[in-house]
Amino acid sequence: MMRWYSRRFSRTVCLWLAFISVTLHLLLVALSPFVYQSSCKPPTSRQTHPYTLRALAYTNDTSTGSDSHASHANQAKMPPDARKVDPSKMDTTRHHKITKMDATKMSTEIGNGPSSPVNMGDRIGRSGSMGSGLSKLDALFSHPLYDVPTLPIPEEDWLMRIKPKVTSGRNPSGKDAPRTTSDSQPPWLRFHLGISRRQLYPHRDPNMPSLIQQLSKHRIVSAVQKSGGTQLKLVMSFPNYGQAMLKPMKQERDEESNFNLYYFSDFERHNAEIAAFHLDRVLGYRRIPPAVGRLVDVVKEIKDITTDHRLAKTFFTSPVGNVCFYGQCSYYCSTEHAVCGRPHELEASLAVMLPDPSLAKRHSWRSPWRRSYSRSKVAAWETDSQYCDTVKKTAPYDKGTRLVDLIDLTILDFLMGNMDRHHYETFEKFGNNTFLLHLDNGRAFGRHSKDEPSILAPLEQCCRIRRSTLSRLRLLSLPQYRLSDVMRESLSHDPLFSVAPLLSEPHLLALDRRLNVVLQTVRDCQRRQRSRRGEGSDVIYDDINDYKKSVTPVTPAG
Repeated sequence: MMRWYSRRFSRTVCLWLAFISVTLHLLLVALSPFVYQSSCKPPTSRQTHPYTLRALAYTNDTSTGSDSHASHANQAKMPPDARKVDPSKMDTTRHHKITKMDATKMSTEIGNGPSSPVNMGDRIGRSGSMGSGLSKLDALFSHPLYDVPTLPIPEEDWLMRIKPKVTSGRNPSGKDAPRTTSDSQPPWLRFHLGISRRQLYPHRDPNMPSLIQQLSKHRIVSAVQKSGGTQLKLVMSFPNYGQAMLKPMKQERDEESNFNLYYFSDFERHNAEIAAFHLDRVLGYRRIPPAVGRLVDVVKEIKDITTDHRLAKTFFTSPVGNVCFYGQCSYYCSTEHAVCGRPHELEASLAVMLPDPSLAKRHSWRSPWRRSYSRSKVAAWETDSQYCDTVKKTAPYDKGTRLVDLIDLTILDFLMGNMDRHHYETFEKFGNNTFLLHLDNGRAFGRHSKDEPSILAPLEQCCRIRRSTLSRLRLLSLPQYRLSDVMRESLSHDPLFSVAPLLSEPHLLALDRRLNVVLQTVRDCQRRQRSRRGEGSDVIYDDINDYKKSVTPVTPAG
């Protein structure tokens, strides 16, 4: 009897548990429509503060950079980003937005701080896409260190003025018209009108695709030799009155300069002019006129249309049927060093010409670190350890930004291996308060197997560098923005990429190696400053803080 009651009690308990379970399931089913129909508002996104670039740039300037070696060791594991981008979409990608919190975290990572750059690369993604599908180059140009909020440019800070149209029956006011450009203006004119006190062209220049298209595709109506210089250069003209400087192919891309050849006797390279423009843009300088590669027909686009009788006399046909010419110049203008097509096609670089000096005068400055250009003598800076102290007391390096401007140029030259920087130019209109023009880069990228430390003498002796420049260099040392990768991608936009890469892989890898040398030189400067004065802050010229003050609106009192 007891066993029967126990069995009945157990059955009753099981039935009750089953009833409760079914009831709960029915209740959940009844409530589920109300849950799904309720509105879910996404959290309000925070606006990116326009001055997060300062947070990104303010890094641990006294770090030893131990993490950078770990980052460099991991570079070989990351495949190069081979994503192809349509050249017509250059500088037209949408801006990549990051929150202020992300910017603060990244500022530590850029400066070799506690967060490892390798960990940052894993967080963002091995493809370097910043989690938004952007290529490395697009992600770099969307970074706040490049996408800097811009100030309105006063009319006096434009290189060229726009005169108002005079209508019949009315007298012009005499004032300049509002600065506007339209598609009806040729690309070369829009480029000239976009030159300001700060740069040759803006970061996201909508005119760049049209300008590149003109240089690489438009019909050439005139070709004459440019006077002066040590090697052959031609001035090419287009139907819309635009002009470009042509430098022909002299040697193969992977051919290194002869080690026994002095730098002032080296060949100029067409691909070096193109690569210099891309590197200048990747560094955020924008001080080299746009240059593009082009296959030129030696007969139809030079010989048949030239009005230069001196040039016309130098054309001949080689024993294998190639059309050649050599022009007249100081070096390498002879039949032994002729420029030849294959049989008619010739690779060349075309760089857009700057405004004529009659419209915008330029001042040529002798570089204080100019080489002796002698086979037996050395320059003063090569033997005087206190040479920079003398330079700092000499105008225009005694005030303003001229010294750090020159060091920007020094870093560019070291990365390219360019020893031939005897002069630089500025636009006279802007006086001493303007950027330096980084012109004539044909002797760059001659050697990839050897670095030339003497090029860095201005940085090493003066121990001075812009904070914005240093921050971008640190950014380019990270795996997801690696300098060699973004340069490879940027150069793949050039028309000559379909023939062969503009820079060989050894040259691209040399960029990463030399970038580490620059960063190490800055760290050495900081150590020396701390040992002498107990601090290392004098090495950094804080242009970012100065820029922030200039764009921060002043709140009126009361």
